[in-house]
Amino acid sequence: MTISLVIVTGMSGAGKTVAIQSFEDLGYFTIDNMPPTLVPKFIEIIEQTNDYKRVALVVDMRSRSFFKEINQILDQLEANPSIDVKILFLDATDTELVSRYKETRRSHPLAPTGRVLDGIRLERELLTPLKSLSQHLVDTSELTPRELRQTIAAQFSDEQNSLSFRIEVMSFGFKYGVPLDADLVFDVRFLPNPYYFPEMRNQTGLDDQVYDYVMDQQSSKDFYRHLLALIEPILPLYKKEGKAILTIAIGCTGGQHRSVAFTHRLAQDLQKNWPVNESHRDKNKRKGTVNRS
Repeated sequence: MTISLVIVTGMSGAGKTVAIQSFEDLGYFTIDNMPPTLVPKFIEIIEQTNDYKRVALVVDMRSRSFFKEINQILDQLEANPSIDVKILFLDATDTELVSRYKETRRSHPLAPTGRVLDGIRLERELLTPLKSLSQHLVDTSELTPRELRQTIAAQFSDEQNSLSFRIEVMSFGFKYGVPLDADLVFDVRFLPNPYYFPEMRNQTGLDDQVYDYVMDQQSSKDFYRHLLALIEPILPLYKKEGKAILTIAIGCTGGQHRSVAFTHRLAQDLQKNWPVNESHRDKNKRKGTVNRS
């Protein structure tokens, strides 16, 4: 198995935090601020586990031994036939970096008690050899975080593995609380409740009897038509804006019947055009509920 390894490095303040988050969204296993001396041992471990095929590591100025060890570490990695290593170097103009440091009111790691510009100039001088070795160079001076994420996705994702935008459709019960990570929340408690029919009480919205009862209601048909018409046009806009995961939550009282049926229907329709994950947070929480999924 060949491991795709991306070393994310570059100027302090050039956007490495956004970059490593972008790689995580693309399905990479990521670690921020990896000391260079630990990289070979880490690679040895993941080779043994065989669990990670794509890895991105931030190795930068916060590692004090960076300049003494990085070249030696890179030589070791490139000599390993099971590692496909690439270097992503993030840069920005001195003016832009100074501006970013002023916004965050942080000191530069190479000039903790001096001028930020002095630290930037020293860092740029020290990083020049590494910059020349980088296969991917991105100037973030004029890029927004969203544009940087798009740039990384364009360079490091592929059609088979790209997870640059995906949709999570989940059901929940309001009695257990609204999901904290929900981007869009819809309430279907106005629909007739199968819970009041003894033969459906211990079933869920994934059982045919409950699903048909919920979705065959005229109020359900009308609401679902409007719901789909609302959601489908805005999905490309979320993707364009750089959203990695859009979580759509549909709730009813207990999260067992109505919300489950609607979530399942919506997930089935959306996955025709988008990567979708369907989940049901509270489907089996009621006492006596049988898991029929």
